[in-house]
Amino acid sequence: MGIFRTLQKLNQSIGVFYSTKHTMQKLVTIFFLCFILTQVSAQKQRKISVYLEGQHNQTIADVTKGNNPWGTGLGLQLFFRQQSIVKPTIEFTADAYLMDDKVYRGYLDGTPVGSFKDMVNLFAGVSIHPITNAYVSFLAGPSFIGGQTLLGLKPSLGFYFSSKQKLSGKISYINILEREVRAKQNFTSISFALGVKLY
Repeated sequence: MGIFRTLQKLNQSIGVFYSTKHTMQKLVTIFFLCFILTQVSAQKQRKISVYLEGQHNQTIADVTKGNNPWGTGLGLQLFFRQQSIVKPTIEFTADAYLMDDKVYRGYLDGTPVGSFKDMVNLFAGVSIHPITNAYVSFLAGPSFIGGQTLLGLKPSLGFYFSSKQKLSGKISYINILEREVRAKQNFTSISFALGVKLY
């Protein structure tokens, strides 16, 4: 009987742990699955450059800005190598928004305004590399945020700390269209990222 109760308490503890860590588990799992896929594809052909990035997103505007003032996460950026200065580019990012001002926000009829705790983006587009140490990119694609799949836009200015392009930095503007449809408001943020070249 004592063993049964101990196992029951252990199970409850594990349940609480997984519920509180659910967001981070989801983000980390998705990130590592994508990382493994890029590693496998890279073994077949090294026609891409891959950067592992860490980023901080500062919210500019959102209907629940107080509940998600900033987020942080990881990302992968892939440049397809070719002779042209214009390169196809793919970017995957997963961010967690852990800060919350604990303020309830609702409409006049009592309906709560939707908030979110994580954001996953899968963007594609082009990057333009006019010089060795800098580039601009224009990406768009699906953004998975607050249980919705929305269109996101991400123009960026990137740079490298040396001509070998091993370390990179990037400043981006992120615009998720109609994050809250009823309020007719987009989610916008500015992102600061640092990356290291994997291959």
